[in-house]
Amino acid sequence: MRSPDLEAIEQLARAAWENLPEEFRALCDDLIIQVAEFPDDEVVEQMNLESPFDIMGLFTGIGMAHAPAMAETGGEPNVIHLYRRPILDYWAEHEEMLGDIVAHVLVHEIGHHFGLSDDDMEEIEARA
Repeated sequence: MRSPDLEAIEQLARAAWENLPEEFRALCDDLIIQVAEFPDDEVVEQMNLESPFDIMGLFTGIGMAHAPAMAETGGEPNVIHLYRRPILDYWAEHEEMLGDIVAHVLVHEIGHHFGLSDDDMEEIEARA
């Protein structure tokens, strides 16, 4: 059996996105979701990671609290990066469904966009 490819992870991310409450998704219309094999070397270095397997997802951009500044400065888009290989590595070591892991990482990174606490993110994920 082959490991799920980038397209499969993208499909799981789209499904997780569609399962989020509509009012939540409406607040995220500027987010871009990208799936890559690993974080790039710059992310690994900036986050002082021991390995590119140490991170399953990342939010980059300007969070909602700073959104007016982005509009004024033309800043970079808000992107949620999902990293396929670290997600698959986690999946192989745990008894969770792959779709649940992808949903968890997606919601967690969206939470960073909103500045939500871990408790807030868990409640949203439970509703998804």
